[in-house]
Amino acid sequence: MSNYFPIIKTKRLILREIVAEDAGNILKYLSDKEVMKHYGLEPFTTVEDASNEIAWYKSILNEKSGIRWGITLKEQDDIIGSCGFLNRVHNHCRAEIGYELSKDYWGNGIANAASQKLIKKNGFIKEGLLRSYEFRCGKFDDLYMYSLLKQDFDRLQPHEGNI
Repeated sequence: MSNYFPIIKTKRLILREIVAEDAGNILKYLSDKEVMKHYGLEPFTTVEDASNEIAWYKSILNEKSGIRWGITLKEQDDIIGSCGFLNRVHNHCRAEIGYELSKDYWGNGIANAASQKLIKKNGFIKEGLLRSYEFRCGKFDDLYMYSLLKQDFDRLQPHEGNI
């Protein structure tokens, strides 16, 4: 297996590999109840919880079922959130998208709170709603399904986002 991990740079952000030294920053935002109500897990309470999360990020990469980037501001290297793909099914060319962001950075256009509007703006089509699809944190949550087919993607006009 290659040790290559893609780094993505935008005007304001760097998306990079998450490493063991990031556990403290991850604990900071994943221990926040408001952040975690969107993440679907109970708030983290220990650095070990964050270290286990990092181990999971590495496992999905090794299994080729996903990838998770740490989100940092260009002017600093502290992780303020993460984003990536998971539940990748290679032979069906599909994956799920997920992200979370420290509450300190909400409202700055980094992980747009209106994410459904954002993905529609980028050409995704809302295909359906899976009602009470997942049981997390003692309750059932709905899951919206969106798609972006290659032929639709090819028709999109290139544009620069604000990230």
